[in-house]
Amino acid sequence: MKKMMAILSGIFCLGGCMTLPTSAEYALRGDGYFQDGNSEKSIAAYNKAILLNPNNLEAYASRGAVHFFAGHYDLAQQDFEHVLTVNPYQADTYTAYGSVLAARGDYDNALKVLDMAIRLQPAKPENFFSRAGVYFMQGKYKEAITDYTSVLNLYPAADVYNARGATYLRLGEEALAEKDFEIAKSGRVPATLNVYSMIK
Repeated sequence: MKKMMAILSGIFCLGGCMTLPTSAEYALRGDGYFQDGNSEKSIAAYNKAILLNPNNLEAYASRGAVHFFAGHYDLAQQDFEHVLTVNPYQADTYTAYGSVLAARGDYDNALKVLDMAIRLQPAKPENFFSRAGVYFMQGKYKEAITDYTSVLNLYPAADVYNARGATYLRLGEEALAEKDFEIAKSGRVPATLNVYSMIK
């Protein structure tokens, strides 16, 4: 009988010592599910993280990014706006929010938001790359060239050379475009710039 009581006490102690997952742990699960391509499970994990800790801004921002990639722009915008209302110094969130606005065709506001991201993090190439893309969509090719060049000065990557080359073509600068395309396929630079670095 004493032995049985000792075993039961040990089991209860183990049960009591075990902790439930925290908000941060659920957010990490969300990151993992997203990297595995499972947006549905990712969003569910971020929802749980936010339920456990409504102040977990990383969970809101990450959930917003998943919504963005899934094409749920309204939900993404809500999450990013929440983060920026609570903490207006989240540069990565401005970049992501600018991408949502651009995807919705709201280029002028996208540029304002991306300008803020650049003011907060002037050495982050993703900010310039995003703004260059918006300029390109607006047909402001010279401004796009300036931003693509800023990216290449910070972090040369093949996709950026290709983007700048395509922009040069729009300006009728075939020789400069060809030079960028040659660098892009040379293998001397990384293939891609990590545009969505707010996703871990």
